[in-house]
Amino acid sequence: MKQIISTKKAPAAIGPYNQGTSFEKLVFLSGQIPLNPENMEIVEGGVKEQTKQVMENLKAVLEEANSSYGNVLKTTCYLSDMDNFLAFNEVYAEYFGASDAPARATVAVKTLPKNVLVEVDAIAFKN
Repeated sequence: MKQIISTKKAPAAIGPYNQGTSFEKLVFLSGQIPLNPENMEIVEGGVKEQTKQVMENLKAVLEEANSSYGNVLKTTCYLSDMDNFLAFNEVYAEYFGASDAPARATVAVKTLPKNVLVEVDAIAFKN
């Protein structure tokens, strides 16, 4: 049976979706953007600061789902500008080591919600 994943430690959904859903051992995390969950404001700074907030938001949803970054199987990363790829990767690598990183797709998009610079979604499994 499908279960809804929801935590106050990550931003509330800003549309008709949930922070995550799980089915049996799999967890599907909705895309996170760099919103501070306490005030729902976009974090100040550039792509590095925004990526850090996105990764912290994903971490909160993973933990609520009884999972962790070590259990992530795949991410999809959306950048508003591929010129930010190297800076994005620097922060992303703080959460995923090269030897056990998940599969990943990174795409440049015209715009993201609230005109942020980065969004990341994930598929993981439960502990």
